[in-house]
Amino acid sequence: MASRLSAVYSELPPGERAIVRVLLDDYPFAALGSLRALAERAGVSPPTASRLFDRLGYAGFAEFQAAVRDGARDRSRLLEFVTAPGAPRAQPSAGLPEVRRAAEDLRSGLDGTLAAVSEPLLTAAAALLAEARTVWALGGPLSELAAEYLIRQLASLRPGAHRVPEPAHGRARTLLDLGASDVIVAYDFRRYSPATARFVHAARERGARLVLVTDAWGSPLAPHAEVLVSLPREAAGPIAPLAHEIAVTELLLVAAAARLSPAERLADLDALTQSLT
Repeated sequence: MASRLSAVYSELPPGERAIVRVLLDDYPFAALGSLRALAERAGVSPPTASRLFDRLGYAGFAEFQAAVRDGARDRSRLLEFVTAPGAPRAQPSAGLPEVRRAAEDLRSGLDGTLAAVSEPLLTAAAALLAEARTVWALGGPLSELAAEYLIRQLASLRPGAHRVPEPAHGRARTLLDLGASDVIVAYDFRRYSPATARFVHAARERGARLVLVTDAWGSPLAPHAEVLVSLPREAAGPIAPLAHEIAVTELLLVAAAARLSPAERLADLDALTQSLT
């Protein structure tokens, strides 16, 4: 999409060029907001912006956004990292400059991630995690690790904390007993998991409430979340934002623990652990 916009740029009238400049300067994120916000950034009217997308052959801005999202989902961050200009190449002493750059990106991304998780957001999430009858967590191919961490720690704080099983028949049995007093915590990052989406949609149909941890690209599950934790784009490292997911999970656990006062349960857990070792 970025290449296509660059190719048509010289043929466009000034107002539409302004829109393309904004899109390319902050691609793809500039395309993921509203049409009015995009037009304001470019200093043009919304009808001017609409004409650009008509010219590009889309049936409106929404269809253009869908194409941008689809293109983003099809690209691997790791592929982008290793094929970008200036990307690391195999060398006998390779890695140090890239590692330093990755460390700076990680530090900056973590700062942005922690700043994005506001106190009201944590309060709302903690209430759901503490008061639900059961809490079920799931994720995609990598974010399942964050879901596993959440449940391992949350199960020490309260009963009824479980991972959503992988097989379809296990997920079906889980859905049988879900209702409005249950909470799903989903970690959903591009490329977004169809299996996660199917389970969440089925759980929501049964009344379960959703806490969603996702990225700045716009998970299709976002409209269904009661609590939406959206990591900023700075959290998108070259491989996967797992460190950021774990950092957010730590904050969720601390907030839930503050509501649960689990000292007695944790003491029992320690005593049982010692008796079994």
